[in-house]
Amino acid sequence: MKVQVLRKYAELIVKVGANVQKGQDVIVYAELDQPRFVEFVVSEAYKAGAKSVTVRWSHNPVDKIRYKKESLKSLSEVPNWIIEREKHYVKTLPATIYLVSDDPDAYKGVNQAKLAKVGQAVYPILKPFRDERENKYQWTIAGLPGPAWAKKVFPNLPKKKAMEKLWGAILATSRADHGDPVANWRAHNADLINRCAFLNSLHIKSLHYKSKNGTDIKIGMLPNVNWLGGGDKTLGSDIFFNPNIPTEECFTTPERGKAEGIVYSTAPLSYQGELIENFHIVFKDGKAVEVHAEKNEALLKQMVSMDEFAGYLGEVALVPFDSPIRNSGILFWNTLYDENASCHFALGMGFTNTVQDYGKYSKEELTKMGINDSMIHVDFMIGSNDLSIVATTQDDKKVQIFKNGNWAF
Repeated sequence: MKVQVLRKYAELIVKVGANVQKGQDVIVYAELDQPRFVEFVVSEAYKAGAKSVTVRWSHNPVDKIRYKKESLKSLSEVPNWIIEREKHYVKTLPATIYLVSDDPDAYKGVNQAKLAKVGQAVYPILKPFRDERENKYQWTIAGLPGPAWAKKVFPNLPKKKAMEKLWGAILATSRADHGDPVANWRAHNADLINRCAFLNSLHIKSLHYKSKNGTDIKIGMLPNVNWLGGGDKTLGSDIFFNPNIPTEECFTTPERGKAEGIVYSTAPLSYQGELIENFHIVFKDGKAVEVHAEKNEALLKQMVSMDEFAGYLGEVALVPFDSPIRNSGILFWNTLYDENASCHFALGMGFTNTVQDYGKYSKEELTKMGINDSMIHVDFMIGSNDLSIVATTQDDKKVQIFKNGNWAF
């Protein structure tokens, strides 16, 4: 891949994704797969005026060994230096860049019940600090090819060619393979913002999803939430940033407890380094009361029971079937990409920033309004080429939002 193209992609991540500000601290999370590209990102962050840039490296095989060999007690401990680090992040609000290249099967063979218990032990300790930072800082997630991931996506190609092809797919779907990627994203954000404006003008009370695969579910919406898409603004400092590169979705948070029916997945779900495939979920009174999967059903059941509200919906997202990622014909085995090829839901935590004037309310008040709160937020894909979504407005009018898998407006 040409260095000039990669540098432009790094610039896109820093300027449009995280929108790093002059004098701001920056944290970059990355696997060991693309150290040269991480250099480009660090360089671009300093060009943008970053005060300091810290790279926090990880490596799936090392983590796998740790999860297998270390005791549950040791893995569940949160030492004081981590607490102090979280306090520091609350004070400084560093821009955060996640560069993902993980192997979709990274933790195959790891005791998933053990991983779940670690998460349940650590989450309540770190949650207060993360709640304090919520909506106040810029963050972004972008993809980089890793060899294991590339071979999963292109199993019939040699490793080098698979890596090159995955690079090409990542850049194309991120609008970074032609012209000026920053300008491309300005136009893309404008389109998503216009679609959200139309959705907000409808004042939607509920959405009814139907597909020939058996999906038939009605989801209730809160009267005071907005649809969001593309970028977002930080609370207080009003800095515009793009959390996901790529993104094709308009999304919002439904009302907790208002989901009735059944939904079938249309793509595999990568969760905790393992794949859950061909599954469906039955909702009653808003909660997942029944789940079935052809592969890793036990892991799916574990996921929806991670805490009291893990089985409730936190997000509904609209993505046309005729999207760049879907049209690429590639199954990425990675939620960042696959969720942007398809309408999707998320189980678990909802987005408080979808509430109108959310800055006026505490986290507790927003939760009481009906925004779900959970230790998980897991997207799963439900879009198909025959998906129909009909909105019922607050004044009981019916409006077709999606028809045959695509926008109806």
